[in-house]
Amino acid sequence: MGRRWLWLLIAAGVCTQTALNVVRPVLSYKLIALGADGTTIGLVTAAYAVLHLFVALSLGRLTDRTPRLRLLIQVAAVVLGVGGVLAAVSGSVVGVALGSVFLGLGHLVFTISGQAAIARYSRDRDLDLGFGWFTAAYSFGQTIGPLIGGALVGSGSVAQPGRIGAINTALAVGTIVALAAVPVMAIPAVLPASRSTAGKADSDVRPRASIAQILRVPGVSASMLTSLTLLSAMDILIAFLPVVGERAGVSPVVIGWLLAVRGATGILSRSLLPWISARISRQRLLAVSALGAAVGLAISPLVINNWLVSGVALAVGGFFLGLGQPITMTLISTAVPSIWRSQALAVRLMGNRVGQVGFPLVAGLVATPFGPAGAIWMSCLALVASVAQQLHTGGSGHEPR
Repeated sequence: MGRRWLWLLIAAGVCTQTALNVVRPVLSYKLIALGADGTTIGLVTAAYAVLHLFVALSLGRLTDRTPRLRLLIQVAAVVLGVGGVLAAVSGSVVGVALGSVFLGLGHLVFTISGQAAIARYSRDRDLDLGFGWFTAAYSFGQTIGPLIGGALVGSGSVAQPGRIGAINTALAVGTIVALAAVPVMAIPAVLPASRSTAGKADSDVRPRASIAQILRVPGVSASMLTSLTLLSAMDILIAFLPVVGERAGVSPVVIGWLLAVRGATGILSRSLLPWISARISRQRLLAVSALGAAVGLAISPLVINNWLVSGVALAVGGFFLGLGQPITMTLISTAVPSIWRSQALAVRLMGNRVGQVGFPLVAGLVATPFGPAGAIWMSCLALVASVAQQLHTGGSGHEPR
């Protein structure tokens, strides 16, 4: 039972991330059905992350003080469910945006709590394994979620009359899947001893760290920049690939399969991460991850009508996209004193949310004159820029093993 807690956490991650990836692409279809344009879709996508800018660090400190993280994970699943319900019952863009806010908050609480559990209970040499499997659960949800959502929405243009019912059904199903994480986390599991007093010389370090203190740790800022561009690129793909497909006459079912391919190769790369990171430095892997993701994602809108070629491009992009997030978690966790780990991971998430607010807003503006594919290409350029910044700063400087 030594790792039973980790497998239960991963199972809850599969539930919440499947739900999230049923609901989020379907939100774009609902907005299209409500007559929204690219700018509006960008605004609603940004609403998903806007609240996080104000609560991420506080949540990180809360997890540091909370002896049992199980309850926080269950609360996160309920908040995700509330977001799905609001999106399903709403008949306005404002209501869908409010649902998006709740979805983002639930995802934030779950991610911070799950990362804190891994940082608290895993040894340094097991961090890649823990974060790799944790994010693999996300990729699994990103694989089957779009398939479920696409199948429920069906074929044909969502702008046609009568399609809103199928869209709302998909949103309701996503809600039910999210709530399934609550009983999963009620299953008993024996937790290992906390590691909050292990590692660096924590007795000389204040438990509370400011954002500035965390960002001044060598390598943290560069890792955060790459992390936020990777996550923002994925968000923009989820939000705008359905719009690219709608304009090109590609059905939601096909778009669901394409997004699922991207998620499936993320499962593969994250499952292989402990093996890969033992052979290639994490800093180099992070740079390759961002560049590979940029190439794959940039090609996919160009060949959207050829589902096979587009699927191959998204498979490549998804494989490299999957590597980046767990690597940044490990780099940041091992760079700071262990008593700061939850707070540092929360600051990383706050940085991610800055990207998830700012990038979709810019993407929405880009999509208006250049089309929805332009939004995806913009995110790819940001990935390339993050690699340049990483190489300029020299990355993390050291990689404890």
